Amino acid sequence: MLITSLPVRELGIVMSTVELDRASDPLEVRGYCMYDWGKSAFETSVVSAIFPTWFAYLFLEANGLNTTIAGITMEGDALIAYLVALGTWAVAIVAPALGVIADYKPVKMSWLRILTYVGAGATFMLGFDFLLPGNEWIWLLVFYFIANVGLNAAGVFYNALLPHLGTDDEMDDISNRAYAYGYLGGGLLLVVHLGLVMGVGGDSVIRFCLASSGVWWLGFALYTFKYVPEPPMEAKGDVPSVREAYSQVWKTLKEYNKFRTLFIYMLAYFFFIDAINTVWAVGPIFGAVVLGVTTTELMVTIVAIQFVAWPCALGFTKLANRWGTKKALNASLVGWLFLSFAILGFAPLELESHDEFEVMYDWDEESQSYQVHVNYYASDIAQKLNFQDGEFNEQEWASLWSESLPVELDENTGTYKWGYGESEDDQLLFPVEGDVSLILSSISESRFSISVSGGPLDGSNGVGMDHPTSLGDGVLDVIPETVRDKIWQPLGIAIGAQFLILGCMIGTLFGGSQGLSRSIFGQMIPETRSTEFFGFFGFFGKVAAAVGPLLYASMTVMFDSRVGVLSIAFLIAIGVILMRYVDVEQGRADARAEDARNRGMTTE
Repeated sequence: MLITSLPVRELGIVMSTVELDRASDPLEVRGYCMYDWGKSAFETSVVSAIFPTWFAYLFLEANGLNTTIAGITMEGDALIAYLVALGTWAVAIVAPALGVIADYKPVKMSWLRILTYVGAGATFMLGFDFLLPGNEWIWLLVFYFIANVGLNAAGVFYNALLPHLGTDDEMDDISNRAYAYGYLGGGLLLVVHLGLVMGVGGDSVIRFCLASSGVWWLGFALYTFKYVPEPPMEAKGDVPSVREAYSQVWKTLKEYNKFRTLFIYMLAYFFFIDAINTVWAVGPIFGAVVLGVTTTELMVTIVAIQFVAWPCALGFTKLANRWGTKKALNASLVGWLFLSFAILGFAPLELESHDEFEVMYDWDEESQSYQVHVNYYASDIAQKLNFQDGEFNEQEWASLWSESLPVELDENTGTYKWGYGESEDDQLLFPVEGDVSLILSSISESRFSISVSGGPLDGSNGVGMDHPTSLGDGVLDVIPETVRDKIWQPLGIAIGAQFLILGCMIGTLFGGSQGLSRSIFGQMIPETRSTEFFGFFGFFGKVAAAVGPLLYASMTVMFDSRVGVLSIAFLIAIGVILMRYVDVEQGRADARAEDARNRGMTTE
């Protein structure tokens, strides 16, 4: 590309020229990637692994199952979801306007630094909830909200740096490498944290893990602040007010013809990133509720995703170099489409031996009666009883059969929980005072499984219709039933291993789809308006983050969870179809033309 400077004056300011599409500097690129390395600690250790369980524990301890705020009764998970959604949407709404302002004044690095201090600082403060005894959950809620706002807002300015770090042809490598750094950095710290939680344990360890995630984020961000310079820019005149910035945003939205290819891509991005984010957001819930994956199996899978995504993100760079960015991205999207259908085939094996059931009754020859205990290692139902699961009220059930089930009443919360005797390891048996045959018949609509060994009911067992192994009543259950009978059961592959396979499949596609989608966007936006357009990029991503889970939830309520998963495939399919109309080279040309207009240059 030939660049010619023209003598142009705008608003009384002589326009200076800045090199367009300059080659990358290795130190700057490494600095950029280290920010992803740092911030991923919050996304993995805090968001995915530690915070949800820790908050739920403290919330339950302080309030029981729910609390009332502003006249609305909410459970802990709903409260988090509402506040995070509020913060996400707030950032999404202001991001494009902030981008306009940042494109008039060299403040990208300044705002990235400030918002990192906010996000990482709030993450660090999560470890000090003991300063608000009795209301630790409120402390966590406030600082988790602030940390999420800091993360999402900082992401706008972080992404806006990408077009300034190298040529269009280098964009794939830089974007994918940053994601690869993030997966590796977040994965390494997650391994350390899980080792501490599972090996040492205790409240202080959990608090240390939360606080250290903030230190990790800020510590590596300092490397970014040192080596990544503020992108050079020409003076454009007076910095617009907030009102003028939103006017510019509206004007940009009406510039469809000028950036036709880019707008089509943004629409395609809305659909496919919506689907990808939904898989990540609902995956743990689907695994725990539908497949019966334990917390430990979930954490192992999250770690596996990080370490698989790391090299695969780099591998997609090579694929993009060979095929082109668009074809490589399309390949990852087709992979996601296949994966959306493949998820339907995962299913836990049918329970066979006595010790695979959650609640086990064993005949005691000496007393000539049954004794019962919970198989803590069978599934996470051994850890808690929900208040209501569909039409089956678990608390009422536990209360009705409390003399014959290994449950005990928690005096602090007034709810029943599974009992273990003196410790989880002892697995002490509880004497049964009721009729075991009646208990077996009582779980038909539940998510529990019961087995009897010895005595007059030897070999009897029962599995509730909502138990993960119960298939047959769902619209698409013929798929997991068939796959289980033909593949998983003959090979003896349990659900923990299946979920790990699924996680590796996700990790294979994650880095490539995220990195290449950002790279294409970075190639097709004008550098002179990078923050404004990455504000739109963030807006579409945040809005999509709400739409996908809503669609999944709606389909799950109307049908079941597997139909919810299938709905994700349609979102990806729409994105794949729209990508056919994206001409990346034309998008690049449109961006160069806009840069030329803004910088008083001509391009040949």
